[in-house]
Amino acid sequence: MSVKEWLLEENNPTVRYLALTELCDVSPDEKQAIEAKKEIMEKGVVPKILAKQAEGGYFDEPDKFYTAKYKGTVWQLIILAELLADPNDERIKKACEFILTNSQDKESGGFSMHRSAKKGGGRHSEVITCLTSNMVFSLIRLGYLSDSRVQHGIDWITKYQRFDDMVANPPKDWPYDRYEMCWGKHTCHMGVAKALKALAEIPANKRSAQVKRAIDNGVEYLLLHHIHKRSHDLTKTSRPGWRRFSFPSMYQTDILEILCILNKLGIKDERMQEAIDLVAAKKLDSGQWHLATTFNGRFQTNIEVKGKPSKWITLRALIVLKAYS
Repeated sequence: MSVKEWLLEENNPTVRYLALTELCDVSPDEKQAIEAKKEIMEKGVVPKILAKQAEGGYFDEPDKFYTAKYKGTVWQLIILAELLADPNDERIKKACEFILTNSQDKESGGFSMHRSAKKGGGRHSEVITCLTSNMVFSLIRLGYLSDSRVQHGIDWITKYQRFDDMVANPPKDWPYDRYEMCWGKHTCHMGVAKALKALAEIPANKRSAQVKRAIDNGVEYLLLHHIHKRSHDLTKTSRPGWRRFSFPSMYQTDILEILCILNKLGIKDERMQEAIDLVAAKKLDSGQWHLATTFNGRFQTNIEVKGKPSKWITLRALIVLKAYS
């Protein structure tokens, strides 16, 4: 069996759909692509997750939508979005509405780790960048792009997300006055990746000038770092974990995810080459790639097996190499 035939097996309908449309150049309007997309809601991970959903639209405990890692509602939305769950399904809408009601800070549009008992919505003091971007990404994928609340979230990213590279006097007012790991003197690499991931979901013809500027700044930040290096010493990797590929990566990131984001944005730059070569070098003799990192055991349902050939990693690697070869 060839690698493409393996990816086109029916036991993982999302991978099958993406392999058809991204690798085999099948139109999303063709019958086999339509059937594969329909099966996403009928077999595999998506129906297993939705079977765990409570009547109120949430997963696990309602007030632990973020802190129940990785069984809370935030994390299920990320997975459901990654797996292309159907935005028209009422269960998906209920989960999205739960997060918008309980996690989004009404004042700023960002998303928070806890609900505000006094004001409702997300707690203003606990808005964080990667959560905001992950929720904007997920909600856009799940059909909420035109919703004014999601537009408010997009505005948060374009207004507050930093793309600077070590500044002497970093901003200290809200939201930069908390969470040193998110802001500090150097922008959080993962925060940049997730911001770009969210903004890349906006169709090019619907991107405002502010969105375009944020994308340009985020792309340049990543290219300055050659995707995964220390910009002030390009001989050193920023974090070794970014060289180990995972799915889904939740608030973390890795080289492969970042290359996928840049590919979606149509970016081609020689500063990406070392990262692309690293992806190619990790190919197994079988032509597959393995899952190096996972949160299995902490999900509502496991996704693939650590250390084994991964359809998700293989699919992404082949898409990236196809784009940049």
